[in-house]
Amino acid sequence: MPTEKEIIEALRTVMDPELHRNLVELGMIHDVKSAKNGLVSFTIALTAPGCPLKNQINANATQAVKALPGVKDVQIEFRGMTDEERRAVMALIGQTSLPKVNEFNKIKQVIAVMSGKGGVGKSSVTAALAVALKRAGQSVGILDADITGPSIPRLFKLPSGGLRSSEQGMLPAVTSTGIRVVSANLLLAQEDTPVIWRGPMISSTIKQFWADVLWGKLDTLLVDLPPGTSDAAISVVQNLPLNGVVLVTTPQELAGMVVRKAFHMLRELKIPILGVVENMSYFPCPDTGKEHYVFGPSHVEEIALAAGVPVWAKLPLDPQIAILGDAGRIEEVAFAEMQPLAQQLLEMVKAQ
Repeated sequence: MPTEKEIIEALRTVMDPELHRNLVELGMIHDVKSAKNGLVSFTIALTAPGCPLKNQINANATQAVKALPGVKDVQIEFRGMTDEERRAVMALIGQTSLPKVNEFNKIKQVIAVMSGKGGVGKSSVTAALAVALKRAGQSVGILDADITGPSIPRLFKLPSGGLRSSEQGMLPAVTSTGIRVVSANLLLAQEDTPVIWRGPMISSTIKQFWADVLWGKLDTLLVDLPPGTSDAAISVVQNLPLNGVVLVTTPQELAGMVVRKAFHMLRELKIPILGVVENMSYFPCPDTGKEHYVFGPSHVEEIALAAGVPVWAKLPLDPQIAILGDAGRIEEVAFAEMQPLAQQLLEMVKAQ
């Protein structure tokens, strides 16, 4: 079996991908043990507990130690550095602070989902689009910017208080299929605790969800906007690098009128509108297949024409979506109607 010194020397070949120094030099290796049964164990102290490069460091360190004669298995524990250890690293690399969170994040496109009016199923459309993109092979995240009325955690059965934070950043919660989610409700002990905040605090929180979260590498980050054209919506469109906005409406003329307010705001702010989705467009009779227009005739073509954008989807009124959404099983819904929209966003990523 290798000695402690030999194990440490092997780990000198493993570099921190961000700091470009080896793990030993950075003081990241602790508690090295070598057992007679071929098990080597040690602890790696990360600059941040939620470091998005943890898996890469784990794989490289395991490979380096397993190459030593007699090693059958490698067991690595991780912890965050103490303040003293972190200061020593900063002194070594000659910096006054460690890399910012956004330097770790590689997000190819940011798409906001906006309704202008509440009650049109905007969060359900956001969730459906995330599910469709994930099934198409994309890495996807959802930033729930509806701070006072967050629905995303319930749709994906994510528990309250499910976010972990560190000095360097906050880790998103992860759904059963791997969609990364950040929401105000994931910060609360109980999901029905009200968030009674004024506009400036809500706007500040949305900015933090963008700047202080370790999203890692994403093909698409979807932003579920609150209804209306208030501070929160303006904070997103002015402070996040949006590639575009998807507008959500329902057949009622009232919903159409309000969503037109949204696209006029976006036009003034020079934010590209990608397309319009009409939710609850019709009810398909399960016995005959006939489409019943429960909320009246569609006005989505008029809205799209006025905005100069395509109609990307007409989604049916499906009770199964409500049932599975309430149960936190939204990822089980087929969402066949979302595939064209997902394909459009896939093509946008490929074009970059």
